[in-house]
Formats: sequence, C-alpha cells, structure tokens
Amino acid sequence: MRQAEITRNTAETQISVSVNLDGTGSYDNQTGVGFFDHMLDQLSRHSMIDITVRATGDLHIDDHHTVEDTGIALGQALAEAVGDKRGIRRYGECHLPMDDAQVRAALDLSARPFLVWNVEFPTAKIGTFDTELVREFFQALATHGGITLHIDQLHGFNSHHIAEAAFKAVARALRIAVEPDPRAGNALPSTKGAL
Repeated sequence: MRQAEITRNTAETQISVSVNLDGTGSYDNQTGVGFFDHMLDQLSRHSMIDITVRATGDLHIDDHHTVEDTGIALGQALAEAVGDKRGIRRYGECHLPMDDAQVRAALDLSARPFLVWNVEFPTAKIGTFDTELVREFFQALATHGGITLHIDQLHGFNSHHIAEAAFKAVARALRIAVEPDPRAGNALPSTKGAL
C-alpha cells in the first residue's frame, strides 16, 4: 500500500497529513488558510493522490509557519509513501496553461532535493494570502520529499492564475512520476542501485 500518515507538532503548528498515491484525487484539506486549502485541493485532484491535511497554526502572526510546515509534512508523507521507488516512473513534467498563465514543472524523485524557482507574481497578495508563500511551500515540499523540482513561469499577469497553474503543473508532474511504469516491473529507475 503506497500510503503514509505524518504528524508534525511544534510550538508554531500542529499538522497531520495523509496521502494515498493510488487514490482518485479525493481531498479534505483544512489549514485555516482559505487560498492555500484551494491550492492543496488542486494538488490532490490533478495528481490523483488522495490528500488529507489538518493544520492548526499561529495564524494570528501570519500564514508563513502553517504553509511551510504543511509543505514539510506533505513532503515527508510523499517520500514515505513512494518507498524505495522500485517500479515507478521517477520523472514527471507538465506545461500547464491557465488563462493568461502558463507554468512548466519538471521533477525527479531523486532523493536529492533542489528547487529551481522562476516565478514572479505581479502582486504581493492574493486576497489575504502572501504570494511569497507559494515558493516557501514548494521549497519545503522539495526538501522534505527528496524532490528535484523546477518550476518556470512562461507567461502570466494574474497572480491567482500563476499560483494555481504552478500547483496544477506540479500535481500533473507528480502524477506521472509516482505512477508504476508498466515496462519496469520491480526495477529501480536508476543505474546506481539506490535512490
């Protein structure tokens, strides 16, 4: 079963995350940050990974700790669920258009975390949500998920569309990367013998 549950408790946040890589894209995300919940829902639906998040954080300060720590816990859950990576595709990519925005995501479940971020938001906020937190989320996800992740904005002038295109592009790339490769059997997708 390619599933995992992670609980992360700190002085700033209390977070639980569950994932099922072989799901249907069902989601139930409650972080107290409305726009972020919407983005997590997109991540689940378009990756076909079932995701449930419960987060309580110090929102009286701002959304930063909640968003970042959710990224940490979700990355850990993905890494645990994918296991030793035998038989998976490992790589995924997507060019995702959303109205004015087009975002390209490419990733490798390499166990070598790295984020390349070429995205610029024209506004500092989407509603009450700080746009800089989109990068913070993906940095935490990549670092704790062991993912080499490249996200590049090709077009876009609407911050909401740019952010949503980024989440959907990463989701579609994840869907490809975690899928079993029907030609690979139980082989590890590496010549090193370990990932």
